[in-house]
Amino acid sequence: MGNIRAIDLFCGAGGSSYGARMAGVDIVAGFDIWEPAQTTFGHNFKGAKVYGGDIRDAKPRNIKKEIGKIDLIMGSPECTNHSIAKGAKERDEDSKKTAYQVTRFAREFRPKHIVIENVVQMGSWSGHPRLLEELWALNYSVKEVKLNAKNFGVAQSRNRLFLLCTKDKEINEIEYPKGEIKHAHSIIDWTDNYKFTPLYKEGRAIPTLERAERAFAEIGKNEPFLIVYYGTDKGGGWQSLDRPLRTITTLDRFALVKPTSNGHMMRMLQPEELKAAMGYGKDFNLNVGITRRNKVKLMGNGVCPPVMNEIIRSLI
Repeated sequence: MGNIRAIDLFCGAGGSSYGARMAGVDIVAGFDIWEPAQTTFGHNFKGAKVYGGDIRDAKPRNIKKEIGKIDLIMGSPECTNHSIAKGAKERDEDSKKTAYQVTRFAREFRPKHIVIENVVQMGSWSGHPRLLEELWALNYSVKEVKLNAKNFGVAQSRNRLFLLCTKDKEINEIEYPKGEIKHAHSIIDWTDNYKFTPLYKEGRAIPTLERAERAFAEIGKNEPFLIVYYGTDKGGGWQSLDRPLRTITTLDRFALVKPTSNGHMMRMLQPEELKAAMGYGKDFNLNVGITRRNKVKLMGNGVCPPVMNEIIRSLI
């Protein structure tokens, strides 16, 4: 796949780019409005240009003069206002319309391939038909697929919608890597690198203790487990380590609880563990001068690289 040149719109930390690079693609540029994302992307993709600011103000024609021909556009438009995670809060239609920036860039660059990623709820958005029409008008064949990261060697259950677009007549089926499903246990750092505090301590929130008690009732008190915050799957606010991690969000969601000789101890999962649960390699560096909170947000707002790797291989 040498000489396949790509840009990453709404790049975040660079999950799509990392996956495409795994497939042999050259990453030319990343675009993101958020400074921590720009910093992280720039550090991990040294040869790529990083564009900040609101992408709606960008001038694709001028950018094309700077970076040259592009074969692949990857784009993960703003997803918060599609996601069920936003609950009953008012939706921002202008935010949803950032999806049309992908086709705006495509009109100028005319790449052979496009991959658009978002939450599955984007498929029921009222503006989704227009997005498809714009892609078809640019002579792309479009295939919509819902893929769960757990089927691609990622220790996380993360279901996402992908629009695979190509100037070729046919789009190949996505191939699932062979191997067993990875469990949350595999991404935990079991060393003493991170500080634990007693589960039962003064000031601990009652709902947290109730989650732990539900876990004890199910699996006993001799097994480690995860407390899960912000849950919507009626899972009781906890999960076993013998299954993929539930979907990582932009907020601290998971706390590890383990039995010890001094009673049950607890700590939040750390960014490096979340990075592993997204499917990044150890070479991807989050320690680029950003806060822990922003590291968590970058991981929760990203694309799992192994999924994009297989998509690019199937598409190209």
